[in-house]
Amino acid sequence: MNNGWMSRVKLRFEDLFYGISFKQRIRITFIILIILAIGVVGTSSYWIASKELQKNAFASSQENVDKTAQIMDDKLNSIAVTVRSLMFSDAFKQMMKDVESSNIANYYVHLSEFQYVFSQLSYNDPLIEHILIATPIGDFYSTSQRRSQTQSFYESSLYYEMKDIEGGLWEKGHTDKLFTGDKRVLSYVTRGTQDTFTNPKVFIVVNINETGLIGLLNKHSSRNDNNFFVVDAKGEEVIRTSWSSGHSLVRDELFLNSTSNHNQGSFFHTFDQTEYLVNFTRSAMVKDWRLFGIQPKDKLLEQMNGVQRTTVYIMLVFLFTSWLLSNRLTALLLKPLFKLQRLMREVEDTKLSVRFQSRYHDEVAQVGFQFNRMLDEINRLIDDVRTSEAGKRQAEMRALTAQMEPHFLYNTLNTIYCKSMMGENNDVNEMILALSHMFQLGLSGGKDWNTLEDELSHVQQYCAIQQKCYEGLFEYHMKVSDDRLLSCIVPKILLQPIIENSIQHGFNNRRSGGTIDLQVLQEQGKLHIIIQDNGVGMNMDSIQQSMVHQTTSKKGYALYNIVNRLHLYYGEAASIEMFGSPGGGSRTDLWIPLRNGEGGTYG
Repeated sequence: MNNGWMSRVKLRFEDLFYGISFKQRIRITFIILIILAIGVVGTSSYWIASKELQKNAFASSQENVDKTAQIMDDKLNSIAVTVRSLMFSDAFKQMMKDVESSNIANYYVHLSEFQYVFSQLSYNDPLIEHILIATPIGDFYSTSQRRSQTQSFYESSLYYEMKDIEGGLWEKGHTDKLFTGDKRVLSYVTRGTQDTFTNPKVFIVVNINETGLIGLLNKHSSRNDNNFFVVDAKGEEVIRTSWSSGHSLVRDELFLNSTSNHNQGSFFHTFDQTEYLVNFTRSAMVKDWRLFGIQPKDKLLEQMNGVQRTTVYIMLVFLFTSWLLSNRLTALLLKPLFKLQRLMREVEDTKLSVRFQSRYHDEVAQVGFQFNRMLDEINRLIDDVRTSEAGKRQAEMRALTAQMEPHFLYNTLNTIYCKSMMGENNDVNEMILALSHMFQLGLSGGKDWNTLEDELSHVQQYCAIQQKCYEGLFEYHMKVSDDRLLSCIVPKILLQPIIENSIQHGFNNRRSGGTIDLQVLQEQGKLHIIIQDNGVGMNMDSIQQSMVHQTTSKKGYALYNIVNRLHLYYGEAASIEMFGSPGGGSRTDLWIPLRNGEGGTYG
């Protein structure tokens, strides 16, 4: 009882829905789309908000990197000031006087005087690992540290990099070879000066503890993030951190190019399949140094993830509900169109007996009725065309075959005539017998088709005749990959004109050494016939033209004839391709659909 009531309600709804015009149904659908548009507005609002939040996060990250770079620059500047204060000490002044006069007698006195200065400087700046003053009269350093006896400053890489530079030089992180312990340090090297004189051979080296500098940078990071590193313009690490040592930036041209022309900025870059936000700023102390701070994009935007998930969940629920609703409404809306579409697909499968039926009279129904009338007219026209085309097609195929037969007959009779004039009667007899066999195979009882075996025999007889006429000119070879292919049927007199072109044109300027190879294969469900010679080759532009447009030359005529016969017999299912170049021989490839059975007239 309840099901019957539901069925009546459903039927009534369909009557009302399909009773209105198609335009009104589209209007109702637009109302549904407006509801879905609310979801788009929600997504757009979230996108705009996320962009603003992301912009703020980027600005905060860049500010953090700028502050960290400022701390690094302040520390480097502090080291430089420390060195300048060293040069104002009394111990340094007395040492410079002795260096100028090359007086080495007071070396140990000066070494002792420097100990207090070195202690004060190290106390004021704990990052200072070592201080070395290299002079021609000896090295001065803190006696609490062990100086390496195997490495002279004047033989070190620091000296060779510094000797042609005016002012100070900051050397990126390296293993300290001037003092024992093999610690990693950054070095500041400058020339020693005092009052009005400068000795170019006096150098001051201050080594900074690399690990301590890394700790200083991370300590002042607002996010306590360890992914800070410093690289030079070549992408080589200045400070070796756990992150930079695991990523070779020297070969990352995209990374280097993103920072080469800017003092600061930010960009996204992918390391090890993870996308990072990279912020950088150029050091004010060392122009070639850039401090980088990187954060995974997901971590940077983690504050948005909660809002994003909530928004996505709400949108998914809304979209799922809307999809269920729209799916049903669309089905009701397009039901007649789907029916008409299904009928059209059946017509594509040549089922011309189908008809559209509907108890409604809206616009779609009117199209369906026009569709029925169109099918009736098509069926009538097909019957008329089928009757006329069958006779026309048969006549065209026979006419093309008839054109081909006189073509090779004329050439063959000319050859026999030449032999008879030369008095070679035995050859003439053999050629006449071969020609007779060719006629028997070519005529094929009035059929348009021959088996491949008969077609190959036809070619053999033709080649035998030509070998009699042009003794020693060429040899021919035939190879069939599978004997079962010999029973396939092909259009008659298809291969002989191609062989004739090879002999008459390919070997035109040759007296011996010609070779013709004919090979039959089965490839991709088709008969693949390859005819290849080592003749003079061909002009491919001219050949392509003769295959499309009929010419007066015999060679062009034969190709045009073959192309047209293949098209008439097989349509697009068969094809012919020719390859060659002047002096490089020629090759013809035929692809013909496999067809077995008795040869007969194509109908």
